[in-house]
Amino acid sequence: MAEGLRERKKRRTRQQISDVATGLFVARGFDAVTVAEIARAADVSVNTVYNYFPAKEDLFFDRSTGVIDRLARWVRGRDSGESAAAAVLRELRAEVEAVSPRLGLMDGYADFMRVVEDSPALRSRLWAIGQEVHTRLEEALRAETGPEEGDVLPELMAGQINWLHEAVMSAISRKMVAGGAPAAVSREVLVLIDEMEELLSERVLNYAVRLGN
Repeated sequence: MAEGLRERKKRRTRQQISDVATGLFVARGFDAVTVAEIARAADVSVNTVYNYFPAKEDLFFDRSTGVIDRLARWVRGRDSGESAAAAVLRELRAEVEAVSPRLGLMDGYADFMRVVEDSPALRSRLWAIGQEVHTRLEEALRAETGPEEGDVLPELMAGQINWLHEAVMSAISRKMVAGGAPAAVSREVLVLIDEMEELLSERVLNYAVRLGN
């Protein structure tokens, strides 16, 4: 269905507020910028900002929704004969190989992460996002495998598979902040993914294999 005028205007307003906020955060740091300043710079009211972003941290992590559901989405979309871990490894390799901005492989990501490192509130929110990623993945694994009530295996497997994602994101962040170029970091992280796969047990690598039609 085509986007209506009202929806288009709301989307543009949201993007404008987000872009202005990000620029201020990168220039001055997250804690030094107030919501009132963001509203003035974006030429909207403070209430308008809060209508789109309930908390100040939401202004910074405005694209976190796609991250939170990423692993669960990859697992649900795995191929016939493919396990949950194999699907995540495949998707991670594809994103890294493509030098995808979705994983932080882009110019400017180092500035973004420096703002996070300097703010306890943002570090706390980033940790919370990581927990949500794990929870969504566990829910997907339970739905896909149908375990008995009280079975802890989906939770344990979610932890193992989520580790792959966390390690890749951490490595990219560390290397980009150290001054790495996106293409060079991509090549290094592809090697890291191979090494991580070798560390996983056969039980993890063969968990939740999708049966053929």
